[in-house]
Formats: sequence, structure tokens, C-alpha cells
Amino acid sequence: MPLDRTPPFRAEHIGSLLRPETLREGFRRLARGEIDEDGFRAVQDGCIRDAVAMQEAVGLEVVTDGEFRRTTYISHFVDSVEGLEFAPSSFRFYEDDGTAHEFVAPRTVGRLKRVRANSGEEFDFLRSVTARTAKSTLPSPATMHFLGGAEDPPGDLYPDRDALFADLARAYREDIADLAARGARYVQLDDVPFAMLCDETLRGQLAARGEDPEALVDDYIALTNDAVAGRPAGMTVGFHICRGNLKGTWLSRGGYDAVAEKLFRQLDVDHFCLEYDTDRAGDFAPLAAMPDDKGVVLGLVSSKLPVLEDPAEIEARIAAASRHIALDRLAVSPQCGFSSAVVGNPVSPEDQRAKLALVVDVAARVWPDLAG
Repeated sequence: MPLDRTPPFRAEHIGSLLRPETLREGFRRLARGEIDEDGFRAVQDGCIRDAVAMQEAVGLEVVTDGEFRRTTYISHFVDSVEGLEFAPSSFRFYEDDGTAHEFVAPRTVGRLKRVRANSGEEFDFLRSVTARTAKSTLPSPATMHFLGGAEDPPGDLYPDRDALFADLARAYREDIADLAARGARYVQLDDVPFAMLCDETLRGQLAARGEDPEALVDDYIALTNDAVAGRPAGMTVGFHICRGNLKGTWLSRGGYDAVAEKLFRQLDVDHFCLEYDTDRAGDFAPLAAMPDDKGVVLGLVSSKLPVLEDPAEIEARIAAASRHIALDRLAVSPQCGFSSAVVGNPVSPEDQRAKLALVVDVAARVWPDLAG
């Protein structure tokens, strides 16, 4: 965990931000044909400038574009790769009362080939409007396969998963190489499959379908490592693990115990951003498995609920985590972004700003000489 102003910072922001009404209306006007792509891009540009200014004003050293050019956190990558499209998932999002919601997820419908530079184009504009560290966020490679149902690829396209994963990893390497060539030095992979593979109920469902959950953990670690192989030495790769974040709902529950030993030790990333905002994430004990050369950003502030957390309680939870991993290898953040899709979580822009400011304030109190 670095002690200077390089990623990860003591106060981190995971990625997406609430879409302002101007931007949401822009999406609607584009769909109705009232503005063209250039007009819509101008709307996006203005909203991103405002979002960057907000992040800088609360004191964040790392900024994102709020994912304002995307309809979901996944969409820009699906649109970048020929052979991927959205289809209904076999999984469900849940409310706390058990109400289930269907959703769509990536599915392989052709041979995979990266054909657009959406990530790089997003980064170019973000970098042009800030002097602070610009973070690029990508859905994890495993998300492209697991979230739709972990199905085998069509036999007429790929003989097996290994062949599919080889093409998928290649698309990621090309995207990351393009980002690096444009000057990106901080990339975050956003993942839900590994958290879902911590859920005993979901593991049982997979086993009933003939899937080996433990083999999937191994396969997805290998896929991710292949996807980030060859990145430049100066690029930091963070790995964010989430239990689902759609309008405040969630996909899975279960602590990190089921994957910690393998995932933390074998995944070739620089640090982990781990969701810890509810008891669905379990306790901090699995952090003891984290290798000495990797840090952890604790997602302790909820992006799903409007209530503002008590700073003293957040500090106490950081202290509790430090009993399993050294304090100087920790940082703090919201557990996820505020708007993984155009329709965001049930919080207001004022709530969002207050929570980001809270993260900065807590970091400055816990690490007074190192916060950044």
C-alpha cells in the first residue's frame, strides 16, 4: 500500500455517480431523435465537468467521469466487443424484503473481438478536465461470462470455455493497452461473480445445474490474470468486489471466506476494493489472507441508503479491520458507485456529496499524514 499520493488513495471513490436530470433528459432526447450524437456528447461533456468539479471540491485526489457515457457500468465494454450483447440473466436482484427483480446481462452471441475504443475515448475527455488522478473503470472479465448465467458458449462459436476466455482476455488486454497508451495509470475492474461465488445458496444452485463453483473460482482467477497480463509497470490495477448494486438492490450475500485464500493470493492485481457496508459481506477475518504486497480499500460507506454514517463508527470499523491487516495497508470508500445504471440508487445528489466528503474526512482523521 503506497504511502504517497499514488493509487490507491486513503480516500477512494469507486466509480459511478448519480446522473443529473440534464443527462437523463439527454438520453431521452437522443432516443426520441430530438438531438444527434454530437448534441448528446455536448450534454455529457458538461455534466462530466460538473461531476469532476464536485469530486475535486470534496477533496478527492482520484476522480472518475461518473460513468456518464454509459447506460450501465457494463454497457461501454459490451458495445466495444463484437460478439457480446445483452440478454435476460438467470440470476435475480433482491430487495431486503425478498422481492426479486429480473435484469439483463452480457451473453456471447458471436466470436469475440474488440472493435471500439470506448474506454479510451472516455479517459481522454476525463483527463482533459482534471489535473488529479483519473480512474478508468471496467467490468471484470468474469462478469462477461458469469452474470448471464455461467453458460457454456454456443458450440458453433467456441469448442469450450478456454477458447472463449482466450478471446475475452485478449479483448481486455487490448483495451487496457489502449488506455495505457493514452496515459491512463489507474484502472479498476468491477466484479460481482466472486462475491456471488461466496453465496452458499447460489453455489448450491450452480452445483444443481452441474457447475463446479470451486472450478469457476479457479477459472475466473486465470481469466482475470490473463486479461491484465502485460500491463505497463506504472499502471495500478484495483479489483472491486460487489454483491450487486442496482437501484439499491443486491444479488448475493456471504463473507469472503469462500474465496479469500485463492482470490487474494492468486489474483494479479495491486489492491482490492471490498464491500463492507452490511452484514451480507461477513466479517473482517478473511483480510488476514491478504498478501503483504496488497492493500485493501474498505467500502464502509453505503451508496445505497441516504442516511449519513457516523464518522466515529466508520473509524471504529477501520480499527476492527486493522486487527487482521495493518492499518497502513487500508483505505476507505463507499461500498460501490451511486448509479451502476442510468437510474441510480435511492439517494439524492446532496446525500452523494456528503458521503464522498465523509470518506475524505474519515481518511484525514485516520491517516492524518497520509490521507489523499
